[in-house]
Amino acid sequence: MNVELHNIQNFQVVPQECVSYIGKYVTSTQYQVDSERTIEECLVYLSTGCTLNKDGRDMVSVTVVFIVSSGEQLNLTSLEEWMRQGKAPVLEYSLKLFNELKSRGVQIILVSSRREHLRSATIDNLVYVGYHGWTSLILRGPEDELDGVQKFKANVRKQLICDGYRIWGILGDQYSSFEGLPSVKRTFKLPSPLYYVA
Repeated sequence: MNVELHNIQNFQVVPQECVSYIGKYVTSTQYQVDSERTIEECLVYLSTGCTLNKDGRDMVSVTVVFIVSSGEQLNLTSLEEWMRQGKAPVLEYSLKLFNELKSRGVQIILVSSRREHLRSATIDNLVYVGYHGWTSLILRGPEDELDGVQKFKANVRKQLICDGYRIWGILGDQYSSFEGLPSVKRTFKLPSPLYYVA
């Protein structure tokens, strides 16, 4: 809870006293309910708070949440090896939102802090779990390596706005997806007790 509230930051691994609690939470109905509620709020906003022009410039930035289920501490090397396998399950409610956005003609730009050399594996994993028809997939290139995730994602938003897009919202599981300027009209935070990306 304190990680979600942004009180505990910059940890390398989930504190030992929290491991069993987090394990129970992410396999519980409550995690599913919390995630589904976030998606439902995003859909309500899309239905009632957005005047879409349907000119190809309305967009939502979506973080695809792949579920890490190994239960072990992953360093960058082992995490990227896991990513290369391209078989991670996805949070099913985010796929529901993705398909609903597509049906409404909203451009979906997937922004990830994954590194560019993982593009092929990331696309394979997206297709494997049912994602098809996104507008673009933006990953961190070598020129972005020295920037933190928050700065990288803020720079992506700035470029998208310069390219003429109207960003109606961001769905993500990390605060670094939302922080920094330019800000957007609405943000929707999915629960993410397993890791923290600054």
